[in-house]
Amino acid sequence: MTAPLTLYGIPNCDTVKKARAWLTDQGVAYVFHDFKKQGVPPAALARWLQAVGWEKLLNRQGTTWRKLDAATQAGVHDAPSAAALLAAQPSAIKRPVVEWSADPDDVTVGFAPDTWRQRLR
Repeated sequence: MTAPLTLYGIPNCDTVKKARAWLTDQGVAYVFHDFKKQGVPPAALARWLQAVGWEKLLNRQGTTWRKLDAATQAGVHDAPSAAALLAAQPSAIKRPVVEWSADPDDVTVGFAPDTWRQRLR
């Protein structure tokens, strides 16, 4: 790979920990972007929504989503409403988000070792 990939997430998230350890074990250089400390760059959020869709990016299984009131949850019904929620509540983004290259569509969400291994060949 010419440039390191960027992995976005939260350091104490178990899935992010597994993904980071896996990349390190594979000898893959990457840049880690911490949602908690650095926030979610609006341009990156827009790229991810375009690349994978709001339904995939929104983590409806996570604690952050479950703690939202029903009205807030019901208000998320399309890309603009999801973008607003995800910008305000980065912990509701399914993690990790990986930008594999400079191509704005080259984005994955979640940790899938088999898929990642194929990407790195």
